[in-house]
Amino acid sequence: MSVQLNNEEIRRYSRHLILPEVGMAGQKRIKAASVLCVGTGGLGSPIAMYLTAAGIGKIGVVDFDVVDYSNLQRQIIHGTADVGRPKVQSAKATLHDINPEVEVVLHETRLTSENALEILRPYDIVVDGTDNFPTRYLTNDACVLLKKPNVYGSIFRFEGQASVFAPTMGGPCYRCLYPEPPPPGMVPSCAEGGVLGVLPGIIGCIQATEILKLVLGKGNTLVGRLLLFNALDMKFRELKLRRDPQCPVCGDNPTIKELIDYEQFCGINAEPAESSIHPDEVTVQEMKRALENPALGIHVLDVREHDEYEIARIVGVPLLPLGELGHRFTELDPNQQIYIHCKMGVRSMKAVEFLKQQGFKYVKSVHGGINAWSDEIDHRVPRY
Repeated sequence: MSVQLNNEEIRRYSRHLILPEVGMAGQKRIKAASVLCVGTGGLGSPIAMYLTAAGIGKIGVVDFDVVDYSNLQRQIIHGTADVGRPKVQSAKATLHDINPEVEVVLHETRLTSENALEILRPYDIVVDGTDNFPTRYLTNDACVLLKKPNVYGSIFRFEGQASVFAPTMGGPCYRCLYPEPPPPGMVPSCAEGGVLGVLPGIIGCIQATEILKLVLGKGNTLVGRLLLFNALDMKFRELKLRRDPQCPVCGDNPTIKELIDYEQFCGINAEPAESSIHPDEVTVQEMKRALENPALGIHVLDVREHDEYEIARIVGVPLLPLGELGHRFTELDPNQQIYIHCKMGVRSMKAVEFLKQQGFKYVKSVHGGINAWSDEIDHRVPRY
């Protein structure tokens, strides 16, 4: 192998070098390897940091977002001083500080059907640190088409899961496990449902471990296995996975032979550039007018949870959590105009849909929820 270790690297990786399963030959394999990390958030942080510390020769990071205060509880690759900074720039600075021997390649862009194959192609292994279904299916399909291992992880609240999707190694792909995405809004995001800050560290470290095992060719990887973790119970479970011969991407007769429109596949309709307001939505400015002018006869309702109401609330807006709406909607007047808000507008749209099914005619969701209220109306209301 043409890759060599200098004296400083030998000192840096000494605890690897004395492992019989790694040694000089294994560490050279690690240095020769390249990994693309899709996302530099909760999962991407520990993945990129530990792989950098381990000496992976080249790490690519894909992200188009900027650091927000709400990221800092779990996205440990970023610090307080990085708020407002592009995540890839913040990540590069941290990774360079951990190990300047590693080449960090930045892809400051959204991964799309147009650029995915070009971005993924130069790397040996792809690791999925995404938090949305369109990018997850896109990453999977691109990996299958390029015949690259896809080291998968996902997290929500107190639970996480991990696997290695690699049909070329005899295992399934992500579509074999989840052929179709859930309906839009069915699965809350971490921003809506929350996540224990240490959880992505646990799952991300599992993903990083799988990558090193793949590079070294050692151990029993998660190919063909789905590892499930529950932090509250501190329990791991395992499910056996098999490749689906009917899978449209990796099956015996694949029907998907090029990347598709994943936003459309996941049922996410792009809003017109000039307006992001849905016909069933109103702005926080309209909600403010309703609160300031009782004569308008518009009732404003908060459908967040009780714990969220303790974090932040709007004076004069009563709470009726979405989970209680199904048996308490009779408390509302179906002939009254109602504006409904939640944290960001997802749950309030669900409430609008439900109430319309019950015969309510004049219900609207507040676009952006209480976070938009904090941004645009009253900065004293905490943004969370």
